[in-house]
Amino acid sequence: MMEEHMSTHTADTEQHSLTASVILHLLPGILILAFFLVLTPLLAGEGFPTLFCLFLAVAVVLIPFELGYILYQARRKNKTFSLNGIVLYRQKVPVWQYIALIPPFLAWALVSYFVIAPPIQNSFKGEYFSWLPAWFFLDHNLAHSSKSALLATWVMGVLFNGIAGPVVEELYFRGYLLPRISRLKGWAPLLNVCLFSVYHFFTPWRNLERILALLPGTYIIQWKKNIYLGMIPHCLLNTTGMLLMAPLVFR
Repeated sequence: MMEEHMSTHTADTEQHSLTASVILHLLPGILILAFFLVLTPLLAGEGFPTLFCLFLAVAVVLIPFELGYILYQARRKNKTFSLNGIVLYRQKVPVWQYIALIPPFLAWALVSYFVIAPPIQNSFKGEYFSWLPAWFFLDHNLAHSSKSALLATWVMGVLFNGIAGPVVEELYFRGYLLPRISRLKGWAPLLNVCLFSVYHFFTPWRNLERILALLPGTYIIQWKKNIYLGMIPHCLLNTTGMLLMAPLVFR
């Protein structure tokens, strides 16, 4: 009865107009980019990696805005900070479905990011974004930063890019925004993923690879009405990126 009630409630969710949905998808990215553009040249000049500035933006802009907006909606509609009826797609699925569905999604995302994407990304960067200043690119200063700056970057990355950021993004993008364009049916995950990719304004050359990597998982989330099927691999993927950075930090 619980799952039946949740399914009905999801079906009855108020829908955002396309204009409202686009704004809500992209606005946090615009705020992150503004913070990034102001702070990065200053901190890069002090020897910090550009990645540190991005992780700081996650902590100072992304999480407060996206989580704050969800909690604002909860307070407005529920008179409490309960996420019932606000963050949807939280239906229970059997443990075996996590085991069956997450590894293929992870494998596809890893292939997309590390095999298919690099030549596309390098081509896009060289052809369309070579005019950007050096400090805009996420690998800037990584090889020349002090050990303390690298350690601070890595710790920030594990906490905010590996865990807190992905959790909040999945609550906001897949738990709040995706159900509110569910009237689009099979087009909803495509729109959601495309806008989610564009929202990363600080790495526009990676749009194609993000869409390629994340689209199958977003269809699974809509199919199973379960955001944790996306949240778990999102955290694992971002944490893997931080683990790959560890040898640079602890050399």
